[in-house]
Amino acid sequence: QVQLVESGGGLVQPGGSLRLSCAVHGLTLDHYAIGWFQQAPGKERERVSCINSDDNTKYSGSKRGRFTISRDTAKNMVYLQMNSLKPEDTGVYYCATGCATPTHWGQGTQVTVSS
Repeated sequence: QVQLVESGGGLVQPGGSLRLSCAVHGLTLDHYAIGWFQQAPGKERERVSCINSDDNTKYSGSKRGRFTISRDTAKNMVYLQMNSLKPEDTGVYYCATGCATPTHWGQGTQVTVSS
């Protein structure tokens, strides 16, 4: 059974940082891409970043240069380091298996950027 569990969200001031974690169970990262997605209040869920089995990474335009995705295959974990956070980064962040057509989703972790 595939299960993804996010953690690391919270309340942070603009300009601050957070690191999100995604624990992946039931499959190995050697063969799967993992994506991070943001659902901002009142908006559709959008892909933020993706890392594939070759460690190739992609970022949405608004996050590029501020967010960094990484993975630890030994621990089956994927991380999203978020720096220089802005109020528009507020939302629920989900990790999912696959990037173009995600198949399994975590429950999400809330990120709130506010002074």
